[in-house]
Amino acid sequence: MTSLDHYRLLGRSGLRVSPIALGTMTFGQDWGWGADAGEARRIFDLYIDQGGNFVDTAVNYTDGASERIVGEFIKDKRDRIVLATKFTMAREPGNPNSGGNHRLNMLRSVEQSLRQLNTDRIDLLYLHGWDMTTQPDEVMRGLDDLVRLGKIHYVGICNTPAWRISQMQTTADMRGWSPFVALQIEYSLIERTVEHELIPMAVALGMGVLPWYARSDVRDSRDAIISSTRKGVIASSGHLNERSIEVADVVRTVAEEVGATPSQVAIAWTLANPAVTSPVMGARTLAQAKDNLGALGVALSPEHVDRLNQASAQDPIFPIRFVGRPMVQQLIFGGASVARRD
Repeated sequence: MTSLDHYRLLGRSGLRVSPIALGTMTFGQDWGWGADAGEARRIFDLYIDQGGNFVDTAVNYTDGASERIVGEFIKDKRDRIVLATKFTMAREPGNPNSGGNHRLNMLRSVEQSLRQLNTDRIDLLYLHGWDMTTQPDEVMRGLDDLVRLGKIHYVGICNTPAWRISQMQTTADMRGWSPFVALQIEYSLIERTVEHELIPMAVALGMGVLPWYARSDVRDSRDAIISSTRKGVIASSGHLNERSIEVADVVRTVAEEVGATPSQVAIAWTLANPAVTSPVMGARTLAQAKDNLGALGVALSPEHVDRLNQASAQDPIFPIRFVGRPMVQQLIFGGASVARRD
C-alpha cells in the first residue's frame, strides 16, 4: 500500500516521481474520444491534490491539444511537476522529415513541444518508437546535445526492441552521453511478453519501467478493425481473445476477494513488480481516474499474486527455454547447487 506522495527514484537517476504517472493522451477531443478541458482539469487536479508529480504527454497526442492543455494546467506549479513528453511521430502529413528519430525531427519536435507546453524545458524526453532507419549514435548524440543545451533534463525510450536499446545505452555509457533512465512499454496481465527481454534489460541497464496498458473496456473482439474510435483502437490490439477473457475472470475473482475493482487489481499487480517505477494512468473521466488511483490502496497477498501470475503466465522463449532444461542445467553447473543473483 502506498500513495502518490510516496515518491520513487526513476531508474539510475536521482529524479523522484510518483508511483503512478498521469497519462494525458486522453486530454483533448481532437481524436474523437478524449476528455474535454473541464473534465481534464478535474482529473489533473485530483492527481495533483493527492501528491502526484509525474505528468506524461507527447507532441502529437490529440494533435497537440494534450500538450497545450497540460501547459495551461501546470503553468502556476511548473517547478513541482516532472514533465515528460515524447518525439518520433509525424506532425505534418506528406513531410517525411516531420517524423522519425533523426536529429532534424528531434530538435523540431522538442521546439514544438516547448511552445505547446509553454515551458522552457522538458524534464523527461522519450523516443516514442524506433523508426528502423536512424543510426543509434545519431539519436544518442542528439539527445545528449539537448541535455547539454538545457532543453531537456533526462531521456527515456518507448516501443523499441531490447537489443537496440541495449546498443544505444552502451553507446551512451561508453561516450559519456546522457543515458536512458526510463523505459515506457505496454505491460499488463494480458501483455507479459516484455518480461522475456525488455524488463530484465531495463533492470540491468538502470531504466525504470513505466507500463502503459489498454483499458479492458471492449467486450467484443469483432470490433478488432482499423478504427478511429478508442474502442476500435483497443480492440485492434489483438488482446481480445479467449486467453485474455480467462485472465479477466481471475482478475475479477481476486478483485471480489480483496474488495477492489478489476482495474485496481490489474494496476496493483503491475506495481508489485520491483522493476516497475510508475504505471502510466490514462483516464477519460474523473470516475476512471479515481478508480485507477485507488489501486495504490490495494494490498495483494502472495497467494493472490501467484494466482494472477499463473493465469497470465507466458511460455518461455529461446534461449531461456533451452537453457532452462534440466539436462542443460546439469551440464552448466555440473550438478552443483549454485546461488544465483536476481
